[in-house]
Amino acid sequence: MSSTKEQNKKKNPLMHLVAGGCAGLVESSCCHPLDTIKTRMQLRRQATSVEKVVVKMRDSFMEPALRLKHSLQEPAGRFAAAEPGMARMSTTTTAGGRVTQVVRTGGPSTAGTTVAPLGPVGTAKRIIQREGFLALYKGLTAVYTGIVPKMAIRFVSFEQYKEILHTGKERAGLDGKVSPTLITFTAGLMSGLTEAIMVVTPAEVCKIRMQSQHHSMMDPVQKQHRKYTNVVQTAMVITREEGIGALYKGVVPTMLRQGCNQAVNFTGYNLIKKKVMDYQGTTELASWQSLLIGGFSGGMGPTVNNPLDVVKTRMQKQVITPGKPAKYTGLGQACALIAKEEGVLALWKGITPRLLRIVPGQAITFMTYEFVSANLIKFGVF
Repeated sequence: MSSTKEQNKKKNPLMHLVAGGCAGLVESSCCHPLDTIKTRMQLRRQATSVEKVVVKMRDSFMEPALRLKHSLQEPAGRFAAAEPGMARMSTTTTAGGRVTQVVRTGGPSTAGTTVAPLGPVGTAKRIIQREGFLALYKGLTAVYTGIVPKMAIRFVSFEQYKEILHTGKERAGLDGKVSPTLITFTAGLMSGLTEAIMVVTPAEVCKIRMQSQHHSMMDPVQKQHRKYTNVVQTAMVITREEGIGALYKGVVPTMLRQGCNQAVNFTGYNLIKKKVMDYQGTTELASWQSLLIGGFSGGMGPTVNNPLDVVKTRMQKQVITPGKPAKYTGLGQACALIAKEEGVLALWKGITPRLLRIVPGQAITFMTYEFVSANLIKFGVF
């Protein structure tokens, strides 16, 4: 009898809503800086082959002037800040010849401009040095605004879709013919599509616009003149300037990404969870086990679908000007254009910080969800 009551409690949508919301708040608070680093890396465009040739030709004709300019700038410090919006030349003489690097510093947003490649650590250092430590938390208000409904929708819809599929299987007389794993995979896929449409896409458009701003969090003047200040104001500005449809830029790659992620996440987590519980002869996992299994299952999806995340980020970052065609118009066109201009590997930009963001994020999410839901049942809240 008690077992039946416990099963009924586990089916309570409100319990999944509360546990999912708590999991989202804890996860985003811990992992948001890694998401900011990932976004900045994906928005940084590498020099094309044509641009490299132009720079090389220019250097060959202007070498005397560049040497003089470099010698005059050197006393002030090799890494002295340039004027806002200006490009700074950095020339290094090696055994193999002279290497000239052009770096744009200061001024308005440089996301999407041609700069030297940086890894996750280098990107984090650059953000902190130029904009302050709190810049790693840009867009967190947008995440908080979306994370509770997103996680609530994810876990509630997953359980509801799973229940619907189980009921449909029984009514169709397919009991024993349809694998429970297939049902879990399908329910996860559908929950990912649902959260992408209802919450994730508009929330991420706002988040990415806020994250892509290159202003110092320590300078009150720069903070005062930033275009996007909080999630509500950002959504209003985007809607006013570009139309409400702009909040759904990149909805297709977002749906594909979220659907793939949640299908793999829920399937992997539940499969491993069942194996571990069967091996132990228990009905629950320890918190550390939920943490490890959640992290492992969370890393599967992003490894495969990173190109979708890159395209989604580029499409959501671009500002649509009336009368001018958008650079990225669709999933296929964006993939082809990025591969053509920057190389195929550009579609895997940000994979390291993305995994560093998602793996611990999913670990924390599943651990918190299991902990909260177990305690809600234990203390008779539901």
